[in-house]
Amino acid sequence: MNERLISLDVFRGMTIAAMILVNNPGTSPVYWPLEHAEWNGLTPTDWIFPFFLFIVGVAIPISLGRNPSGSEGAARRPYRRIVTRAVSIFLLGLSISVLPFFQFAATDAPDWLKMLVWILFAAALFFLLLRNFKVAGILAAAAVLGIVAMVLAGYTVVPYNFATMRIFGVLQRIAVCYLAASLIFLHTNWKQQLGIAVALLLGYWLVMMTIPVPGCEVTTMNDKACNLAAYLDRVILGENHIWRFGKVYDPEGILSTLPAIATTLSGVLCGKWILTAETPRRGVEQHALENSTLVTRHLSLVSGMFFFGVNLVALGWIWNSYFPFNKALWTSSYVVVTTGLALLAFASCYWLIDIKGYKKWAWPFVVFGVNALALFVFSGIFARMIAAYKVSNFDGKPVSVQKWLVDNFYLALFQPINASLAYAICFILFWLFLMWLLYRKNIFVKV
Repeated sequence: MNERLISLDVFRGMTIAAMILVNNPGTSPVYWPLEHAEWNGLTPTDWIFPFFLFIVGVAIPISLGRNPSGSEGAARRPYRRIVTRAVSIFLLGLSISVLPFFQFAATDAPDWLKMLVWILFAAALFFLLLRNFKVAGILAAAAVLGIVAMVLAGYTVVPYNFATMRIFGVLQRIAVCYLAASLIFLHTNWKQQLGIAVALLLGYWLVMMTIPVPGCEVTTMNDKACNLAAYLDRVILGENHIWRFGKVYDPEGILSTLPAIATTLSGVLCGKWILTAETPRRGVEQHALENSTLVTRHLSLVSGMFFFGVNLVALGWIWNSYFPFNKALWTSSYVVVTTGLALLAFASCYWLIDIKGYKKWAWPFVVFGVNALALFVFSGIFARMIAAYKVSNFDGKPVSVQKWLVDNFYLALFQPINASLAYAICFILFWLFLMWLLYRKNIFVKV
């Protein structure tokens, strides 16, 4: 098949764009589809992360290839590449919160100097991802010299507090799920992979509903603290290393990663299915097959994805009555329903782009999709920067750049809820421009 599946790039681009959109509201309130469910429940925002894990899974068979004899991945076992990529993604997730290696607000140096150091570190990370180690080293050294200069100038530089560093997060979960799903792909066939996914979902349901939590009179997933996943996060990770807004649970915690692996395996199964629909081009004798049988296989593939998508959505809603949708706990019903929705969305992209050839509308999402990692990492760092850097507001009080923009521009034009949406859309458009600059220069950030 083609080295790149355009519909997958588009689906990835749509997903990462939606992720950036909901992560960067201008103010509150926001429209309900752009918010996560409070606890149990499901909103369009809750679809985004499982969609991304599904996409990671689809890419695994396509990138690792398969053995013509039928044993996928048996011909070559690229363990080093898989492990290196997983570790790199995990460390990248940690770097977003660790940079610039000092506490911005607690350090009393001028904001412009602190921001300069932060920018140098971020630029060093960018060139490191491009494997330009020389430039990355120079920029990192300049950033370190900036910190030294602050200390020598008499400013108090408060180091980053690793004792409160969150260990798991979005990229960290992606790394773990990618590693597990890749290794499973290399050593199993599709029936075994399906069996593993089902076992993970049923096993997670069983332990979450039956194992009592120490210190709780009643064990229930309706309580943010008194459920097994939250308890294990507190015991194993420690309360200082879980999501600070969750306090008693981590939405990317240890136990809930198991059903997230099932989400990724659902993508693996879809990716392998796509491979079966593609026929190797072996000369003139294949021409008729490519023009008839191949088209039939593609249509059958899309029809199958729609069929299973609808049925999984229905099954997920039924299961919701017994094991409610919950993104923070990544419940089994949540996996099933979001996998169904992912199949429907991906099938739509596949039919429009790879079968019907309607590609012009999808250009912005291709730009996002081929550099999804760079968009997530550096838009996240940028959002932290403009939330940390202070300027004077119209009343003379210091406010963040982000709040200054919202107060002086968006709230002047729109009602608060629309101002929040307008800011988020402009944030996305700004990053579309930056990603387009990379795209037109054929610069693609990968690990």
